[in-house]
Amino acid sequence: MEELILKNAAKPSGPVKLKNGWTVEVDRELCIGAATCAALAPLSYALDEEAKAVIPQTIDEDELETILAGAKSCPVDAIIIRDQNGKKIYPK
Repeated sequence: MEELILKNAAKPSGPVKLKNGWTVEVDRELCIGAATCAALAPLSYALDEEAKAVIPQTIDEDELETILAGAKSCPVDAIIIRDQNGKKIYPK
């Protein structure tokens, strides 16, 4: 299995700033480890040893629509995405 390289090792669940200016963060308190985010957007999300979503370095290689689809697939809305101005894109 390939080693997971995180976007920010100090804050594995973010917030992390993407090259397009978006900020992505996983609320670890809300995350239940359903893994739908990782299934839909494996470049953007993965699960750690605690079964909580983390943000791999490869998120910047993903399409914005895929990053958003992964967030929207979360049954508990644990993934928060903000635009470059800090306005919440998801969840509304």
